[in-house]
This record gives sequence, structure tokens and C-alpha cells, in this order.
Amino acid sequence: MSGLGKGITTASIAKILQSMGYRVTTVKMDPYINIDAGTMNPFQHGEVWVTEDGGEIDLDLGHYERFLDINIPKDQNITTGQVYREVIQEERRGDYLGQTVQIIPHITDKIKQKIRDVAIKTGVDVLVVEIGGTVGDIESMPFLEALRQLRLEEGPENVFFVHVTLVPVLNVVGEQKTKPTQHSVRELREAGIDPDMIVCRAVEPLTPEAKGKISMFCNLEERAVISEADVSNIYKVPLLLEEEGVGDLITERLALEKRKPDFSEWKKIVEQMETAEEMEKVTIAMVGKYIGLRDSYISITEALKHAAAVLGCGIQIKWVSSDNISYDMVGEQVAEADGILVPYGFGSRGAEGKINVIRYARENRVPFLGICFGFQLATIEFARNVLGIRNANSVEIDPDTPNPVIDLLPEQKLVKEKGGSMRLGAHPIKLEPGTIAYKIYGGNYRISERHRHRYEVNPDYIQQFEKHGLKFSGRSLDGRRMEILEIKDHPCFIATQFHPEYKSRPGKPSPIFLHFVKASKEHKNRKNKAKKGGD
Repeated sequence: MSGLGKGITTASIAKILQSMGYRVTTVKMDPYINIDAGTMNPFQHGEVWVTEDGGEIDLDLGHYERFLDINIPKDQNITTGQVYREVIQEERRGDYLGQTVQIIPHITDKIKQKIRDVAIKTGVDVLVVEIGGTVGDIESMPFLEALRQLRLEEGPENVFFVHVTLVPVLNVVGEQKTKPTQHSVRELREAGIDPDMIVCRAVEPLTPEAKGKISMFCNLEERAVISEADVSNIYKVPLLLEEEGVGDLITERLALEKRKPDFSEWKKIVEQMETAEEMEKVTIAMVGKYIGLRDSYISITEALKHAAAVLGCGIQIKWVSSDNISYDMVGEQVAEADGILVPYGFGSRGAEGKINVIRYARENRVPFLGICFGFQLATIEFARNVLGIRNANSVEIDPDTPNPVIDLLPEQKLVKEKGGSMRLGAHPIKLEPGTIAYKIYGGNYRISERHRHRYEVNPDYIQQFEKHGLKFSGRSLDGRRMEILEIKDHPCFIATQFHPEYKSRPGKPSPIFLHFVKASKEHKNRKNKAKKGGD
């Protein structure tokens, strides 16, 4: 079922094989009819992950990149929409020479072709493929059928099936129930697939009794029934799966050389993160309109953890809904916060609440980080409350604003379709020497970060902003687009048009997040010191 942990399991299996020295990459197959995740509301599937080459993908690709520390291109996400579009385009060209185009063989052949294309293009030893959705869903059936055929064509020594299932505990009896797994496997077998391994998601490790039942009723030896219990740190999962013998079983069945994985560096990262979580926590107020589904901001929360681990502190996130926050309410909402983060978003709902929070952070010298929409709203807040342009706004929020300090990108004005049409992917940015941003990025004149936006700072107002202390320290190479803003005489007031969270990795935190968390930690220390002095 959705949210069970297939993405983490996929990333962990790939990490085990990578640690054995095998070349590995991943593919995510999403059976929904959307071409990509770009037009989806975050409440539907969580955040949209943006690749270096501008793909808008399911958030699981973020897990893959963070675990494997690689960049994954957009063609390693396969959706029903993409498959049907390509087959229909081929039919319109006459490629099928009068055939009746059908699910089998044309759709299933296209799915197999796309998987093989990735394997050939990347030249990996093992390609780890995840199918989203649930066994039994109508939309998933062509993908399962394609993989059934793939195993038949490539041979059982080249295709290994892993099934991730839920083993719940009923509170009234306190017993791990294996019946859902049994029924799930039966459903999978009806699709012609026998799992080679079952990964059982549970609150606690599987009991020997539960393992034995699943082994017997699902016709698998016990070592192929894998316990994957809940953990406080997702980066421990590859280590736990390796303890269960996952790597040995997969390499044995795929006739690969048996190798001992080298997890030395990974263990250091996990230990660093776990140690940091036991230290005093820094509280970050996350102010957004999608907080009802925490997966909407998963890359940001992971980036905060990456930074905190390096700095030796824990992270506690206070989730604050941006809906209907007046300026008088802000202090109460973020009272205990050591730092304030305003993330991305779209549309007018919650925008005024975010602007009020940004004003509070600026005026009360609370460390602030704005990302994408947060960057644009920080610009609007400064225009209204420092420059005195009371009706300053974004044309996204108010198309008729007389002072559009945030305007539509010029090339966007003729765009009709919403999907895949924003400014997407990695773009180079030049930093101005002597600025905070320049220092944050280690004195580099040029960096590259990933983007996902349709609006930008209106250049007509830039001179006014900089005259009054809002510095645009990062710009596009042609100087036309504003990428980073900062206020010098503030403990930390910085915002980025790009998304630094997409390039943060465990052990290699984003420089922007590292700066923000460090400033928030220092702010906490100052508050504690002042409190002790008052006592």
C-alpha cells in the first residue's frame, strides 16, 4: 500500500549492492496516468522531486539520490502516461503497420523497452526497479505483466522479485498478523509473479512465529522472509537489511560474485546522526500550507537533519499552518522557534500568513530561510514594510497589482500548458564576492542549484531593494534573474529562488542549510544565556 516504505526499501537494497562494489542505479515506475508528478498537489503524493535535468518526479527518487549519492535523470521515472503517449505517437506515425494496438504486447513491450534502455544506457551491474501502487490495482496490472514477461525473457538468474508487505499488530491481541501478507502474495501470484523475497514492514521486528508462518504459507525459505521494523533513522535501514542477509541472498540468486559490503563510511554517517539526535535540539518553525502531509516537505526535513548532524545538534520541527496568521498572532505561533523556514508553495492561500511570519523574523532578528516561494514572499515583505510600497505583490497572488515586485518570467507569458513548463532543473548561479552567500559556498564564484518556478523578482525594483539593504548576492550568469537575497545586519536572513534541499546528502549537507541551522543553534544559545542572566 502507499506509504509503506517501498522507496526506502528500494534505496536500501540498492545501497547494499553499491556497498558491495557493484554499479547500481534505480528506476521508479508510477502507474498513474499523469506524464509526471509536476501537476500534482503535494497532498496527493507528497513533494515533487526535481532532477538535475529538469524532471518532476515522485519523492522516492529523492531517497534514491540521498542514499546512493548519485544524480538520477528524469528518464529513470516511468509512468503510465509516458508509456501510452509514446505508443499512441508510434501508432499515429504508422509504426505498427496496420496492427491492432493492444495492452499486450504493445504497452507491455514499451515498459520492458524503457527498463532495458536505462540498463543499457547506464551500464550498471544491477538495475533496481520499484513499482509504485498496490498489487491488485487495475493501473498496476500492465507493469506487473511486463515484469512477468521480462523474467521469462531474461531468465530467473537475471530478474529477482522483492515484495514489500505490511505485518500489522492488532491491539486487542498483541499478535503480529500474517494474513495480509498471505493474501497480498496470493494476489501477486495471480498476476504470474512469485516473489523471491518478502520484506515485511512492521512496528517491531518479526517474531520467529510470524516469520515461520509467512515462509510456510508463501512458499519461501525463512531466510527470504525479511524483517523491516520501524526505525527512528531511515539511514539505518540498509544496515538492518544487510543483517537480515539481503545482500547475500540477492547476489546468490543473480549469480553475482559474493562480496562483503563496505559500510564503514555509511556507519559513521548514521552514528553521527544518531549522536546528534541525542544532543540538545534546535527548534525550526516550518511555516507552510501543506503541513497536513509531512511528506510534502520531506527533502527539507532531511536537509535540516543532514546539517544538524554535522553541527552536533538535534532538530525539532514545529509545524505551523500559514493559513490565517495575522501579524499579531505570529509571536505566539513561533515563540519557541530558534529559526524560521518558509518553504515553497503556489497560489494565494496562506501567502499573507507567510509574509507576516517573514516580517516577524526580520524585525525580531530570528534566523530565517526562505526557499522558492519563500524567497519571493521575502521580497514582497521587504517592499511593503521597508520600502513602503504597501500594495507590492506577486502577479501570481494578485494579477492586477500596481507594484508587481514578483512577475512572471518573460518566457512564461506565452506558455499554455502547465505540465513540465516551469524553469526546471539545475542552472548555474554566480555569487558576488564579499557577500554572505559567497562565504556560505566557500568562496566559489559559480555554483549550480536546482529550480522549479514560474515567477521571479521584477528587475525594475532591484535598485530600490539594494539601496535599502536587501542584497541580491546570487544571480543568473547573465545577471537578469535574482537567485539569492540576504540582509547583512541580521543574524541570518537569507532566501533562495532555487531549492538547495535537492542536493543535500547525509554527510554532505547543503551549504545554505548548514548556515541556517548553525545560525539557529547560535540564536538558541543566546536565548538560553539571556534567560540564565535574567534568572
